[in-house]
Amino acid sequence: MSHRNARLTVHGRRLLVERVRCGRPVAHVAAEMGISRATAHKWVRRWRAEGEAGLADRSSRPRTTPHRTADTVEARVCHERQVRKLGPARLGPALGLPASTVHRILVRHGLNRLAHLDRPTGQVI
Repeated sequence: MSHRNARLTVHGRRLLVERVRCGRPVAHVAAEMGISRATAHKWVRRWRAEGEAGLADRSSRPRTTPHRTADTVEARVCHERQVRKLGPARLGPALGLPASTVHRILVRHGLNRLAHLDRPTGQVI
């Protein structure tokens, strides 16, 4: 769903495409609608390639994460958290990782709060 200040909603994109299909130059239609030529060309190109589905909103989430931390490193961080019961600022240097990376891994695995761990065993409550 488009945010409320977006220049083009799905309806506006359809209108853009219809005006271009009628033979009007993309630059003129873009100026009328208050958007850049590049944006107008992007939506026209998506419509030509994908049809009506190309005008829908897309997620900005990346399809892949090429620099994601390896699973073995994540397992080591989780194990150390449960054994040592230390925070990211102290686990990071011990494991050779930035504290921000350790924190992100702990959040991903639900281990970010020490209160969520059983104190004697270190298991998630």
